[in-house]
Amino acid sequence: MSRELKNGIFFVGALDRERTLFDGLIPLPDGTSYNSYLVRGSEKIALVDTVEPDKTAVLLGNLEELGVDKIDYVISHHAEQDHSGAIPEILARYPQAQVVTNPKCQKLLMSLLEIDEDRIVTVADGDTLSLGDKTFRFFYTPWVHWPETMCSYLEEDKIAFTCDFFGSHLAGDTLFVSNEQQVQNDAKRYFAQIMMPFRMQIRKNLEKIKALEIDLIAPSHGPVYDKPQMIIDAYSDWVSDTVKNQVVVPYVSMHGSTQKLVDYFSQALAQRSVAVQAFNLVEADIGELAIALVDAATVVIGSPTVLTGPHPAAAQAAFLINLLRPKTKFLSIICSYGWAGKTVEQLKEMTARLQVEFLEPVLVLGRPKRQDLQALDRLADAIVQKHQNIGII
Repeated sequence: MSRELKNGIFFVGALDRERTLFDGLIPLPDGTSYNSYLVRGSEKIALVDTVEPDKTAVLLGNLEELGVDKIDYVISHHAEQDHSGAIPEILARYPQAQVVTNPKCQKLLMSLLEIDEDRIVTVADGDTLSLGDKTFRFFYTPWVHWPETMCSYLEEDKIAFTCDFFGSHLAGDTLFVSNEQQVQNDAKRYFAQIMMPFRMQIRKNLEKIKALEIDLIAPSHGPVYDKPQMIIDAYSDWVSDTVKNQVVVPYVSMHGSTQKLVDYFSQALAQRSVAVQAFNLVEADIGELAIALVDAATVVIGSPTVLTGPHPAAAQAAFLINLLRPKTKFLSIICSYGWAGKTVEQLKEMTARLQVEFLEPVLVLGRPKRQDLQALDRLADAIVQKHQNIGII
């Protein structure tokens, strides 16, 4: 069903309530949406992005409902298929339509979707496109979250079409944000899993958004922001260098030893007024783990030794953390073992991309003993001291 944002501007995308994973990796507890927007000018009509290929029929049905018999431009902000996947069908249905994108995206669209070069018009950073009484201005936002990503601004209506920027995986019943806390949590999950590795580049691109006079932010996933300052402020915090007095402890335990260590360590931190979030990797939602990483000053990975290395679940968590590159300042490891192994060395290697200070690990042979618990207390004390040194306690 199409829905109107402003006069002549409609949501024509699709909700996907059944989807539970994105990219075969990211849990989607609230589903997602693929946002496509139709903009009717006095002279031309533009379609802003499309939908996931298997939702093409929904997009076409929404266009038919609005009586759309021609499309002049298909604006493609990003070549990934959840935004571009229906472009070939749109071009077949509307033979006069041209794809408007940037040169990097042009190459990807031709490669991923086999779109003919003569159907694509490229724009430079700052270029405009007139629909008559409505004008798009394009600005490049590389690495939000692919190198070819761009955004557009509808000048007369003060709408920023931001593609993945500010997106949230949420198949909601309302066009606009109705529950700010839920949307901010879903947007933080989205940021953590997709945007966080490019935090520094996003910080620069955020300044371009802040310079605009915006009534609405219309992203490619989730609801439209009719109070855009909320998500702009949230992103400003997430991309900053500021961390919070929080410790994240992803862990796995095979026979109970690592569990006892993590339980004691979590209590030790709490007694020292340090917030701690422990994630049992056997059952944890990695999206929740990623959200916690956005703000945490410290990460401590807990793992038993399997043969001579970390438990595969702990190794996967280390790989993910290394991939996401959070702004975490300190890292340590709690490890139990039976006879020998290189768990600490291997986990350190797996997190080598993080710009962190490594704190003395705690290695425990067998079940935890008094001296092992004392070592955990020393690690908790060291974390408190580090947090005090950077002014978050």
